[in-house]
Amino acid sequence: MKRPADSVASAPRPERIERWTPLARACVAGLVLVQGLLAVAPWVLDAGAVDRLTTLFIYGILAMMWNALAGYAGLVSVGHQAFFGLGAYCAGRLADAGVDPFVSLMLAAVGVAILSIPISAFMLRLRGGEFAIGMWVVAALAHLLVNLDDLVQGETGTSLIALQRYGAEERRLVTYWLALATMAGLGWGLFVLLRSRVGSALQAIRDNEEAAASVGVPVFATKRLVFVLSAFGCAAAGALWLATAVTFQPKTYFGVQWTAYMLFMVLVGGLGTFEGPIIGALLFFTVETVFGASGVQYLIGLGVVAVLCALVAPRGLWGGVERRFGLRLLPVGHRVREAPDPPPDADGNPASRDPVGR
Repeated sequence: MKRPADSVASAPRPERIERWTPLARACVAGLVLVQGLLAVAPWVLDAGAVDRLTTLFIYGILAMMWNALAGYAGLVSVGHQAFFGLGAYCAGRLADAGVDPFVSLMLAAVGVAILSIPISAFMLRLRGGEFAIGMWVVAALAHLLVNLDDLVQGETGTSLIALQRYGAEERRLVTYWLALATMAGLGWGLFVLLRSRVGSALQAIRDNEEAAASVGVPVFATKRLVFVLSAFGCAAAGALWLATAVTFQPKTYFGVQWTAYMLFMVLVGGLGTFEGPIIGALLFFTVETVFGASGVQYLIGLGVVAVLCALVAPRGLWGGVERRFGLRLLPVGHRVREAPDPPPDADGNPASRDPVGR
């Protein structure tokens, strides 16, 4: 007959749900500190460095938004350049109508997000490859419609002339701070969203849409939420890019290369991870900085990096690290861990546990 102590010792160890770790808290604090330092960086950096960082922030926005759509909701799009181009176009249109050019940047993103609601009513009824191709069709249609605007004059394009009312240095600083604030706001907003019930619903939909619906997950409403959010972010990125480039040519802004950039950053960094797109954006920015002025070599550099990552880390750089070491710097999900053993009693026997393993 077993003694009580033996029965306790052989009982299965209870588990506990973990959301935060000391490392994760330190990383969140460190990221907030880095963003604070970036906010004051223009006072010590030269103009070229400020412009390059602005570009990096825009890439970060694009990577996070595409990952939210494909990595967490399972909606792979090859047409999100539609929202990028529409964001730039609407910003130019609003500025031409007399709206302050910097105000028009954010108003354009809001307008495109509103426009994406009726688009989602049709697109979200498609699945898999149908959705991907459907979004490409939306991008092509948006490109054609924008070309019909007399302001744009076909592929001739137009310019954000209203920015000339500000000095070059003032334009550079305001665009930098807007890009940083947009990236940080969308990033932390997405972080909070993914840690909520909506985040759990998104991952359930990604894994099995029918099963998610069977347990009461509002599938269409949840997918529409992330679709509209991604449209807003990509439109804001397009408007900010217009502020840096000043000129608008539809062929450039509606080009499929923008979705290719998003794919590269997310897949190389780690699809379906929160940290992956950030790493992917940094890597893409580095490759572009090194090879961007070298023409064909730039495309070769992108291809080589993509192939190497596919061979060495098929889950992406951060996806491989997370799987191997269980490391999560910015956790958006739950982790189940075995509860630690309680200390023994005065006689050296294992202490008993209560039903919840405390």
